[in-house]
This record gives sequence, structure tokens and C-alpha cells, in this order.
Amino acid sequence: MKKVLIFLFTVLLAVSCSKSDGGESPSSYVQPSLVRLTMPSEPDSLDPYISTASDTEAVMHNVYEGLVLFNEDGEIVPGLAESWQISDDGLEYTFHLREGVTFHNGKHFCSEDVAYSYGLLSGLTTGSSLSSRFSTITEIDTPDDYTVIIRLASANAAFLEATRIAIIPSGYRECATSPVGTGPYKFIEYVPGQRIVLERNDLYYDSSRAGRIERAEVYIMTDESAIVTALQSGQLDMAQVTGMDAEILEGKFTIHSNPQNMVCLFALNNAVPPFNDIRVRQAMNYAVNKENIINGAFDGYATRLDSNFSPVMGLYYNSDVENYYPYDPVKAKELLAEAGYERGFSFTITVPANYQQHVNTAQIIAEDLKAVGIDARLQLVEWGAWLEDVYTNGNYETTVVGLTGKLDPYEILVRFVSDYSRNFFHYDNSEFDRLIKEAMVESDESERIRLYKDCQMILTEDAVCVWTCDPNLVIATRKDLKGYKAYPLTFTDISSLYYEEETS
Repeated sequence: MKKVLIFLFTVLLAVSCSKSDGGESPSSYVQPSLVRLTMPSEPDSLDPYISTASDTEAVMHNVYEGLVLFNEDGEIVPGLAESWQISDDGLEYTFHLREGVTFHNGKHFCSEDVAYSYGLLSGLTTGSSLSSRFSTITEIDTPDDYTVIIRLASANAAFLEATRIAIIPSGYRECATSPVGTGPYKFIEYVPGQRIVLERNDLYYDSSRAGRIERAEVYIMTDESAIVTALQSGQLDMAQVTGMDAEILEGKFTIHSNPQNMVCLFALNNAVPPFNDIRVRQAMNYAVNKENIINGAFDGYATRLDSNFSPVMGLYYNSDVENYYPYDPVKAKELLAEAGYERGFSFTITVPANYQQHVNTAQIIAEDLKAVGIDARLQLVEWGAWLEDVYTNGNYETTVVGLTGKLDPYEILVRFVSDYSRNFFHYDNSEFDRLIKEAMVESDESERIRLYKDCQMILTEDAVCVWTCDPNLVIATRKDLKGYKAYPLTFTDISSLYYEEETS
């Protein structure tokens, strides 16, 4: 408790001592040019080509922009490219770029910036691709300052969605320390362990998306009670909260609650015993009570999942997987005995300590498994260590985490392809791989939908993980802070926010 109080005091002191551009203390509620909000984890990197953490992208998407953007319905819309054409064979993408765009460092945006960015991503200019999503690029042409032609070695139906990745200035190499983009907000500073500061880009090209609030201070806070206290004391204007805390704040704050298109899961390393036995993985699915997780870890603010897709994926979601593994500890014991583990076994759940809901989920899972004779020990690790050891290197037994949704289903399912670089599940199914490859080049949308639904069923039948729920994103905003928008991807849209004078 002493540690929590010290942390809270430090955060509140830092916030109350900060100044807006006008030099007034933001705690007085008289400065509408400042918004103070939170993010739940330390940025993994400010470089958009290195960062993989959704919490980082949620903030930095205000700074960086891609050739395309996405709207509240998850639809692809023009970004730095005003329009585009795709060849009939799916191998050539022609982008017509927006004129009159200026980077935050003053450089005028043109086709050389796109060529530079995609040269890095594809490895064409360095010899080493930064992302498998761009490794099939074979050629980048810039016939003029505002046209870019990108050619692929093989068709990829998800490539257009991938082009929402950031474009950076040609030759610029300092994004990790001094991010430069074209977005409605520009980067000012990052103080590790404390905050990220952004300021409005007054030269932004699109008046309909231009920011209204001059300055945003994003505080890195993981303690739920500290966040609620900071909101109640006027030190924060907006924050992600738990469902239980939302009920406490209801009435004094506006509460926004929406599905996140996020898949929370109990991941099993399919390459290590006993989780390399499908019977054990299936037993784990029967042994976990998902309703207990939804109510105990998410205060009821979540949708049960039995697949790696959330129902918000609409046409691509396979409803046939629903309740595929009902809570059945007796069935779980039968499968364990069949697999030779009638006396159970012991293992470790590695959990990122900064996400209390994941910690709570792991504790509930451990209690459920105890009922079928399995001993689960929790190992809490820092977020950076989790990203390195689990997500990147796949060095773990089991873990609890949430995976953000994507706009294109391929980008969700590719995580389970056997040779995918970040397949930390170590899942290997040749039939799944084959269907994914077919879907990637399939131009008929109805056939793509069928293939993706088949892939979901395979993952569920193989019990790759224990899918648990899609938790609602619950956001509390002060009453006069308006304009909050919910997206099907993790994105805190600061440009839409504004203050409105309350009338009695």
C-alpha cells in the first residue's frame, strides 16, 4: 500500500506542476487548450517500424500517418494517398499522393518519402525487411512527385490495409527519439516512466480532422486506484478505467463503453509438453470458466469468445465456434487422464504485471485449473520483458494477454501461420497454412470469407489457446470534454476531442 501511495503522489505532483502553454495550472479546469489522459504501459518504441505494442500505436497514431487511414467503422479511407488503383492480378498498387502536406520538421511530403519508407520496410534499400507484411515488395517506382507504384512478388489481399503504416521523411533516422510524422499532433517529449507530450499541428492539411485542443499530456499509469483518484481530484481529464470504477465515476463523468475488437486469451505454447498434446489443450478449454473471467476480471464488461475473432469482425466471424468448449471440469479430467495426466501437472503462467485485468484473469484461471488437479503458478513480469521473452522469442509455457484486432482478417490469422516470425504459440498445422495462403490471394470476397471461417474452426478444434473474451474499452471523460470516438482498433483519437461549456 505504501508503494501505491508513493506512486500516486509522484504522478499527481508531476501533473499538478505541469503547465499549459498559457502558464496556468491545469488543475484549475480553466484551460481548455490542454487534455490530460493516460496510457497503461510504457512505450516499447517511438519508432513506428520497431514498435509492436498496441498501447504505443494508440497514442502515436496521432503523430504518424500512412497512405491510408481508417474510420470508426473500420473502413479504409484516404490518408496521405488521395486515391489508388490495384491491378487485376493484385500485383501492382498505384497511389496518387496528397499535395500540400508538410512533415512536422518542415519537410514537404512527396513520393520520395514513400519510396524511402517502403524501401526500409521491404528491405529493398537495406537488404533486410523490417516486416513480413512488406517483404513481397519487389519494386517501388516514383514517376513523379505525387505518384508511387508498388509492385509485389505475389498477390496479397491484405496489402492495402497494411499501407496504413507510417510514412516518415526521406533520410530521417531519429524516429526512436524524435518522432516526425504528418498527423494532426506533433511529438514534443517523452519522459520514461512519466508521460508523452503532444502538441497540435497547426499546419495539418485536413481541416475536418485538425485538432482543436492545443496540447495533450499522456501519463503512463498502471495503478487503477491512482487513476480514479486522479480523475476525481481533477488531475486527469480522461482515462481508461475498469467496469467497477466506471460505476463509481458514473454521474460525475461521462462513461464510454465499447467492444475493442480485442481477443483476450490464455495462450499455450504448443511446442512444449504437456501443451503439445491436443487432449491437454482441449482439457484446459473445458476447465476454464469464461463467465468467471468476464465477471471477475472485467466486471461484466466483455463478450465471451471461443475464437481468435471478435464478433465485431462481422462477415468474417464464424459463429459456429460459439460455446465449442462449454465449462465442463468433468470432461477436462477425462481428457487429462486419457493424455496420461490423471494426477495433473504443474506449469507457469507468465503475465505482464502492468495489466491488472490480465493478472486477475490468470488468478481465476489458476483457481479453475486447481479444481481439475492442475497447479498453475503465476510469474509477473515487466511489459518490456514480456514483449522480448514471450512475444518475440516465444520463450514461455503459458501466458495471458490481449491481442488487438485488425481491419483485415488475414492480419489476425497470420499470427498462427507456422513460419510467421511472431507465431509465439508455436502452432504448426499444414492445412491451416494452406488455407491462409489461398485466402491471401483470393479476389472473390465470399470465398475469402469461407476460407477465413474455416481457419477459425481449425484453430478452435485444435484448441491452440483458451480464447476468453473481447473486453469493452471503458473510458471516463470529464463532463465538458466532448468528441470521444471509438474505433475497432486501438486508437486514442485526440484530434476529435474538444471542450464544451456546460450550461445550467
